[in-house]
Amino acid sequence: MRYFIRFSYDGSHFNGFQRLNKLVSVQKSLEDALTIINKFPVFIKGAGRTDVGVHANGQCAHFDLNVSVPVERLILAINSIVRPYINILECRIVSFDFHARFSVKKKKYVYKIWVGDYDPKRYDYYLFYNKRIDVEKLKECASLFVGKHDFHNFVAGTRDNYDMEIESIEVEEKKNEINIIFVGKSFYRYMVRNLVGAMLDYNENKCELDLLKKMINDKTFNHQLSCVLANGLYLEEIFYK
Repeated sequence: MRYFIRFSYDGSHFNGFQRLNKLVSVQKSLEDALTIINKFPVFIKGAGRTDVGVHANGQCAHFDLNVSVPVERLILAINSIVRPYINILECRIVSFDFHARFSVKKKKYVYKIWVGDYDPKRYDYYLFYNKRIDVEKLKECASLFVGKHDFHNFVAGTRDNYDMEIESIEVEEKKNEINIIFVGKSFYRYMVRNLVGAMLDYNENKCELDLLKKMINDKTFNHQLSCVLANGLYLEEIFYK
């Protein structure tokens, strides 16, 4: 039987999502728990990977079990093992043609910036930023990235194709906090962190809009701007419809 789960986790306690030998990861923690419940090895397929320090409020995965377990009991059983840093929010039975990664329609990421007084308790969950932020400049920069572009200057590692379409980028201002919200079908490694870094570089007058335009419009032009820390990044939601 194939199960779908939606779950949250505190990325500061894991070496990323993906299983990595004996290191503590979100995937390994869930697989270990499910193997105990199933009494046979269980392997999960996530909707996407998150790097070390990145959090999730709505990560998703699927897995197959040899035994049939009511979803309410399964949620309780998994949570009794994986808490306190992982929490199963939803579980349901799905058809065998469902795939947590390949069935994704779009994803939402949020990057959180703290502009208030320093608070060590918030360090793992925000980018602390002690410079003035011009929200209109962030929005101006964000508008360049919306749409389909070649993002090779904003991605870590080598790929065959760097084209990707960003559906929307919103800048939300709260008291002492700025959230930058990205929605798109997929995001490549370090992409959101590099885009936020570019937006903050533009905010600090370290680059001009013409440079940013060239970075996404000229496939032969290579240039690197800032990459922000992982601790402010959240995989917020996965959409399947």
